[in-house]
Amino acid sequence: MSNRQAALSLYRRSLKLALDWAVHRHLWRGQALYIRSLFEANRNIADVRKQRALLNETEKLLETWKHPDPYCHPTAPGGSKFERNLPVHNTAPPPPLKF
Repeated sequence: MSNRQAALSLYRRSLKLALDWAVHRHLWRGQALYIRSLFEANRNIADVRKQRALLNETEKLLETWKHPDPYCHPTAPGGSKFERNLPVHNTAPPPPLKF
């Protein structure tokens, strides 16, 4: 994975992590702008070693700020509505009983 792809992945993960901690979307927006400014400040670094160091530091920060109970959508696996009201598989009537 190139440094650019790793940075984009870390950026997306940090936005999702901020969304776990924010109660409302309008509060998250301010945090998202701050995260964007942090990534933009280090955008033009050309030294590969400095880039790797920044990526590793960001990786550690994401691990320390990980939410203990992250948000997941209700219909996603682990959500409160996952597999609720599944369609009936067998809709044919039962065979008649013979006595």
